[in-house]
Amino acid sequence: MNLTEARKRVRELTELINEYNHQYYVLAQPRISDYDFDMLLQELIALETLHPELQKSSSPSQRVGGQITRKFPVVVHKYPMLSLGNTYSREELVEFDKRVKKSLGETYEYVCELKFDGVAIGITYENGEMVRAVTRGDGIRGDDVSANIKTIRSIPLQIQQAGIPKVFEVRGEVFMPHQSFMKLNLEKQQKQEALFANPRNAAAGSLKLQDSSMVARRHLDCFIYGILGDSLPHSNHYENLQAIKKWGFKVYSHIRKCRNIQEVFQYIDLFEKKRGELPFDIDGVVIKINDHDQQDQLGYTSKFPRWAISYKYKAEQAGTILLDVVYQVGRTGAVTPVAVLQPVLVAGSRVKRASLYNAGKMEELDLHYRDHVFVEKGGDIIPKVTGVSLPDRLPGAEKIQFITSCPECGTALEKKEGEAIFYCPNTTHCPPQIQGKIEHFISRRAMNIESLGQGKTELLIRNKLIEKVSDLYDLEYDQLIGLEKVIVDPLTQQERKVSFGEKTVQNILDALDRSREIPFEKVLFALGIRHLGETMAKRLARHFKSIDALMAASFEDLTAVDEVGDKMAESITGFFSDPSNREMIARLKEAGLQFEVKETGTGRKASSLKGSTFVISGVFQRHSRDEIKALIEEHGGKVSGSVSSRTHFLVSGENMGPEKRKKAESLDVPIISEDKLEAMIAGEAWDHNPNE
Repeated sequence: MNLTEARKRVRELTELINEYNHQYYVLAQPRISDYDFDMLLQELIALETLHPELQKSSSPSQRVGGQITRKFPVVVHKYPMLSLGNTYSREELVEFDKRVKKSLGETYEYVCELKFDGVAIGITYENGEMVRAVTRGDGIRGDDVSANIKTIRSIPLQIQQAGIPKVFEVRGEVFMPHQSFMKLNLEKQQKQEALFANPRNAAAGSLKLQDSSMVARRHLDCFIYGILGDSLPHSNHYENLQAIKKWGFKVYSHIRKCRNIQEVFQYIDLFEKKRGELPFDIDGVVIKINDHDQQDQLGYTSKFPRWAISYKYKAEQAGTILLDVVYQVGRTGAVTPVAVLQPVLVAGSRVKRASLYNAGKMEELDLHYRDHVFVEKGGDIIPKVTGVSLPDRLPGAEKIQFITSCPECGTALEKKEGEAIFYCPNTTHCPPQIQGKIEHFISRRAMNIESLGQGKTELLIRNKLIEKVSDLYDLEYDQLIGLEKVIVDPLTQQERKVSFGEKTVQNILDALDRSREIPFEKVLFALGIRHLGETMAKRLARHFKSIDALMAASFEDLTAVDEVGDKMAESITGFFSDPSNREMIARLKEAGLQFEVKETGTGRKASSLKGSTFVISGVFQRHSRDEIKALIEEHGGKVSGSVSSRTHFLVSGENMGPEKRKKAESLDVPIISEDKLEAMIAGEAWDHNPNE
């Protein structure tokens, strides 16, 4: 067979094998015997071996694996892979529905889907061909596991449909079906290897295998639950799912559109009954607003979309004996009780400790030593004690009382009226508070000081080089070089060696130097003020403009800011009234940190967008939608939720609503990018005159 004939036959075999794969793994309607399928695949592999130039990365032959990956490259997500807010409470779903209704003020519908219990993945296609598959990671960046994802036969390597976007990304959940899981564990048992605790752990472990041929033998599967990109086929989530199903993706068939929250509850009830009959694991239901423009209107918090929520089914429960209660102190001084248990298997893993939440929960449970307690995993992850078997209580058992002093520094605990949590007020000298505050300060979402992980900060604290975050900027090379310590993990009792070599020390000092350019809003968040999260730190920074103005703000000044409640305002005023905190901020100022909002442009900040009305749509690279809105309003512009004849500009990000684009084009409304908006704010001229 010459090259021309081989090329033609490879094309024929590729089309045939892809079609048979789709019929078997997606439609569950096999049209060919396993033997005949294997013969076709072997013929394709033989031709590609004879003519390597004919082998493409999207060839069905790549599904058998064989690629060795020594290290998975880290990739930044084009669209952040946000988590979902979740609840176990129907009352909280009703509250979610009320918030949606209040924000939209119009007709809307939900889409309900199963919450598959596996590993989230984002798969990018260009010109119809799979080019990259990336895990969630931290939501901003993940691992490129493309070679392993190609072994999953329900995921198309190439899309032949006409009219698909040039570039798009599908989001899905990789999982291990029960049948594959049982087969895998049986093989491991026969080899006397450690068994996987559950299918989710098995799926996650499989995706991190370096040999893709081993992944292929694990028989993973994947349901797709979303698509991102420009020029999507439809303006709503449900129809887009139906479209990508026609393109060859495996979309679960029993997704449902719901007109109201009552229909959502019907869907939840249906699958709570069917959950045990499914051939794969689920842990709840995901509820999403269907319309993309309405999703844009609801927007995002710093962690979650406001247009979606997951309802979690009650977790698996097990009984065991309560041996003791110990206490942990967090960075804000909050004291959390932890139950020490007789080890018990819960949801596939061995549990020795479980959360008791707070003193109020302990009192409600009325815990006594050696009680028979019930344990479950919150979100199937965090173990918690949920109840006590009173008939099994031992006669004369001693009641467990919540402690009155800090287990770390001995300071008397305090509890504010209306709160359930006890706090250690010794914010400046309590060791875990010191370490917690420093670790929060250097974290990626705050000051992003690289090279100072938990072990290193602990080593600095133990050597009395730092007691508060301002001490970090006094560190010198000679103090750090050669530091070394063996640290024992309190939970696992495993030892690890932490040492400061020349390269480590220089990396730390360089990262500290770079952090001096971190903007005020992140510095404010990094201070670790109780109840002040990342989003509200941005809002307060932009409202007050400087740390001095914020420190001078009264309780009334703070509560006048949108979404600042009494508890947050009280916490902020309390923080700044503490002389030690004011002294710390003064030292951070001297170190050169940013404590003012930097003005942009050439003095036109307050009026550069005056008289213009903007509509915002899509996901942006440098700002959240709320930040884009705040920027526009700060510079004199107005923001509207829908495009009309009164709209002057449509600010377009990735995955913008197609209906908004069509409306803008029909009305000749200029569509501008994030870069163009920033240029306008900086005072650069633009073509549109809002006063014309």
